[in-house]
Amino acid sequence: MPYKWDLNIYRGCSHRCVYCYARYSHEFIGGNFFDDIYVKTNIVESLEKVISSKKWKKDVINIGSVCDSYQHIEKKYKIMPEILKLLIKYKSPAVISTKSDLILRDIDLINKLSENTYINIALSINCCDDNIIKITESGASSIKNRFNVIKEIKKTNASVGVHIMPVLPFITDSKYQIEELFSTIKSVNADYIIIDTLNLKGSTKIEYLNFIKNKYPNLFEKYLNLYKNGNIDLKYKKNLYLTINELKQKYNISTDYINIMKNKLSEFSYETGEQLSLF
Repeated sequence: MPYKWDLNIYRGCSHRCVYCYARYSHEFIGGNFFDDIYVKTNIVESLEKVISSKKWKKDVINIGSVCDSYQHIEKKYKIMPEILKLLIKYKSPAVISTKSDLILRDIDLINKLSENTYINIALSINCCDDNIIKITESGASSIKNRFNVIKEIKKTNASVGVHIMPVLPFITDSKYQIEELFSTIKSVNADYIIIDTLNLKGSTKIEYLNFIKNKYPNLFEKYLNLYKNGNIDLKYKKNLYLTINELKQKYNISTDYINIMKNKLSEFSYETGEQLSLF
C-alpha cells in the first residue's frame, strides 16, 4: 500500500457491510463488530505526539481503512475535525476513506488542508443500485449522497477517487452495472478509481455465505464453486477484468492511484522544500 501509517479512530463499524473483512479485529476483545463500537478517546493527543516530533517525515497517513471515521458515532464524538486540525497544523498529508456523507460537515477543514498539503478523499462505492446497498451496506450513506460528496470535494484542491471494492460476484458484477458505475464516476469527474474483487477469509467467509444463503439462495452453490479453493476462481477474475479494462478505456478513467499521489506530493514538496513521500 502507498503509505506507512494507518489511523483508525474507532474499532468496529456501524455501516454493517456484509462482506466486511475487518470482523477479525474484534475477535480478541469480544463483542459484535457492528454493534460494539470502541472509541479511541485519546487519539488526538496520541497522534500529535507522533506528528509534532522532529523525526516525523510527513509520510502519508491512511485514515479509516479498517473502520470508517465518519460512521454514525462520529456525529457524537466529533473526533475527525480535531484530527484534521492537527494535519493542518503540521502539514501532514493523508488519505481518508469513507462511505458516509458526514464527511461534508468537515469540508472547510478539508479545503484548508488541501491548500497546504496532499489530501485524498476516497469514496467506497461498488454499485449504483440503492436496493442492493440497503441489504449489503445498510448503515452507509445512499449512493446519491456519496456521489454528492465527490462533487463537493472536487470544489477543493483535494484529490478524490472511488474505491469499487469489492465487486460482489453475481450481484454487482454485470457489464451493465459496472458501466453504469463508470459512467456516473465520469460524470462527477473523480480523479481515479481502484477496483477489486471480493475476498473471503476467516469469519468473513462464514458470515457472508450465510448472508448469501438467506438473501440470495439461488447464488449459494455458485459461490461455493467460485471460492472452492479459498480464493476467487481465476477464470472468473480474468473475465471480470477484461470487462473492466474495456470500460476503463471507453470512459478514460485513471486507475493509476499511486502516480496521482506522487505527482500531488511532488507539487507540495516543490512549494515547501520539504520531502514528502509515499513510502
